[in-house]
Amino acid sequence: MEQYLNTWRERYVADLTNDILPFWLRNGWDKVNGGVYTCLNRDGSLMDSTKSVWFQGRCGYIYAFAYNNIEPRQEYLDFSRSCIDFIEAHCFDTDGRMYFEVMADGTPLRKRRYVFSESFAAIAMSEYALATGDKRYAEKALKLFQDMRRFIDTPGILQPKYLPVQPSIGHSITMIMINTAACIRRVIEHPDLDRQIDESIEKLKLFIQPQYKALLEMVTPDGRLIDTLNGRTINPGHCIETAWFLLEEAKYRGWDKELTDMALQILDWSWDWGWDEQYGGIINFRDCKGLPPQDYSQDMKFWWPQTEAVIATLYAYEATGDARYLEMHRKASDWAYTHLPDPEYGEWFGYLHRDGTVAQPAKGNIFKGPFHIPRMMIKSSMIINEILKK
Repeated sequence: MEQYLNTWRERYVADLTNDILPFWLRNGWDKVNGGVYTCLNRDGSLMDSTKSVWFQGRCGYIYAFAYNNIEPRQEYLDFSRSCIDFIEAHCFDTDGRMYFEVMADGTPLRKRRYVFSESFAAIAMSEYALATGDKRYAEKALKLFQDMRRFIDTPGILQPKYLPVQPSIGHSITMIMINTAACIRRVIEHPDLDRQIDESIEKLKLFIQPQYKALLEMVTPDGRLIDTLNGRTINPGHCIETAWFLLEEAKYRGWDKELTDMALQILDWSWDWGWDEQYGGIINFRDCKGLPPQDYSQDMKFWWPQTEAVIATLYAYEATGDARYLEMHRKASDWAYTHLPDPEYGEWFGYLHRDGTVAQPAKGNIFKGPFHIPRMMIKSSMIINEILKK
């Protein structure tokens, strides 16, 4: 076990520092306007100068996270600061909400009803504060988080996904608020952070449907199944990501048993729904009644569910010592490393067919960039360090 974990830790760190982080430093960093470009072709060349606001925060977080936990390289901190400066200069509308896409120079292009741009900006600021000791960024992160809560809780600020004829609540924002609050809590304490985590954990229970052994993406506000194509959707990668968010919080609470058991149940069910026994890898979507899923990419293998499975299974092994989770980790890591890395140009492919062949070779777009892959490598190396200390 020790040799197995050491081997993977060394590989994660080597690939992170020799491949993934240098790829985006070299090809993504906009040295003219600041921030990061993510719409990169296979070889790292720029396909589109539109900037994802999500990724200004995600990239800012990752490079500060690597600085704090892998190696304190000045270029990591400088890239993080460049993304945060770009956010503050260009990515906020006059109402305090953030844009979703902007042009290279920061000219606004698009705004959406979500608050994910805010969540990633907040964790970038909190991680940068941790790296530099500059409390101003911790306070900015907390303020942005409190704004997020206000946006979510105040009727009329965020446009609802559905009209009132079909009331529903969504899994995505519920789970992301746990991680956002937990990241900020590492650098600054405030009752709003713990309150949000408690509220989100309770709300997550509404999405758990034991009759289907599944955590759904949307339910009624009182936790009932919405028996439609959208309402029956299981996103295994999303659920597995939620599982490790909960395991991380359970660890923070001294491995709280109820929370640990909840997380492991979600992981076990989601693995059973998601792992493709025929081809391997975590599949994109399932229907909780076993009916054909609606989404066009339902049987594809995207990069990020694979990385979430790597983290979640390591956390589960740390929590339980159960060798079954180490075997799940081996399957997830082996499959990811067999199919996703690009040996010719570096970085990882993001979009694969069900059998693991490449569907399209670009390294980034508005939704893919330096986040899930480097987060997996950093977080996994940290979890392995903790396991081996025991």
